[in-house]
Amino acid sequence: MIKVLIADDHAIVRTGLRSLIHSESTMELVGEATGGYEAIDLIGKTQPDVLILDLSMPDLDGIEVTKRVKPLFPALRILILTIHEDEALLRAALKAGAGGYILKHAAETELISAIRTILRGDLYVDPSLVRKLLTDEAPPTTSPTNSMETLTPREIEVLKLIVQGYTNRQIGEELNISVRTAESHRANLSEKLGLRSRVELVRYARENGLIE
Repeated sequence: MIKVLIADDHAIVRTGLRSLIHSESTMELVGEATGGYEAIDLIGKTQPDVLILDLSMPDLDGIEVTKRVKPLFPALRILILTIHEDEALLRAALKAGAGGYILKHAAETELISAIRTILRGDLYVDPSLVRKLLTDEAPPTTSPTNSMETLTPREIEVLKLIVQGYTNRQIGEELNISVRTAESHRANLSEKLGLRSRVELVRYARENGLIE
């Protein structure tokens, strides 16, 4: 089961998300937070796989929550759910470590698709905002040439399997480790290399001679 935590200060939004998660047989709602600090507390208590996080909350905004929890829970996937279409906020959320950014008027099927996308370790951006990431001001996605030195032998093994299309579960079976450990290695790779999509990881692996 995919464990999902919701953080939004609007009751009507939480109600809709609760209903959506309950309708998915592969997902389990493990908690609801009405603010940023409560979300951080619940993450530690419930150990969710995915946090659906409102960008604007009264005590601690979604970007700040993301900055605080990603170093503590690197395997956690964070999906920002917001009304804001601002490019600067989009970039700030992704830089902080969010795996996805989706608008609140998105269809329910799109939200489920976004959750599954970030669980694979890929980046999800609301289709209406993708163009904003393709401007000349977009930050470079390439990593420093010596970044291979920061990877452990196990992380390199995981990277090779990722570029072959292995899921986290398949990686766990191949390396005889738990799915959660595989997710952690994958998250660490993304953090160290600054690469969030499988396409970027494949390009990186090719450039560094890990695959032909």
